[in-house]
Amino acid sequence: MLLLALDTATPAVTVALHDGSSVVAESSQVDARRHGELLLPAVDRVLADAGLRLDAVTALVAGVGPGPYTGLRVGLMTAETFGLALGIPVYGVCTLDGLAYASGIDSGPFVVATDARRKEVYWARYQDVRTRVSEPAVDRPADIAADVEGLPAVGAGALLSPDTFPDARAPEHVSAAALASLAAEKLAAGEALLEPRPLYLRRPDAQVPKNYKVVTPK
Repeated sequence: MLLLALDTATPAVTVALHDGSSVVAESSQVDARRHGELLLPAVDRVLADAGLRLDAVTALVAGVGPGPYTGLRVGLMTAETFGLALGIPVYGVCTLDGLAYASGIDSGPFVVATDARRKEVYWARYQDVRTRVSEPAVDRPADIAADVEGLPAVGAGALLSPDTFPDARAPEHVSAAALASLAAEKLAAGEALLEPRPLYLRRPDAQVPKNYKVVTPK
């Protein structure tokens, strides 16, 4: 097994290779505006560090979000394109699950919250680092304060909202190394992974105008 994992659902552009036992190579850069520019060079860098070619990869793992529309689709479309070109499976993993897995919190419950912009967070509640007990959602921190009161919280969304998440902890952004490790663990146990479909949770900012101005030719 050689998994190539990538995620662009947060400001981190993150790529990793996993051989089924451990992470072989990884790269992460934080730049919310350059996902498309940074992702492919990161893939090349990780493969070069591992001394491998892309055709050695046996499966792909992509973070499915939740995340902003533009950034999220960069990673998913790249994974889908590689999968089609190589004829190998493409699996999805919830980005919040990757953060939970990397948190190192020994026992739950706890919360993962990433920055959804618009003064909102993408969030979910966890019983432990492998068990999510609520569906991912997008809300204003103040609106979920009662639901998360007293719980440790992981992620940039938590760090940006200390009033709601006073016990906010690292990691701030997801790492592809965590996604790959979680996916490898699930595959080895025979557990099903997600389809590589984006988890947007809200509509894109760009909208088709509802009322067009009628222009009559003279």
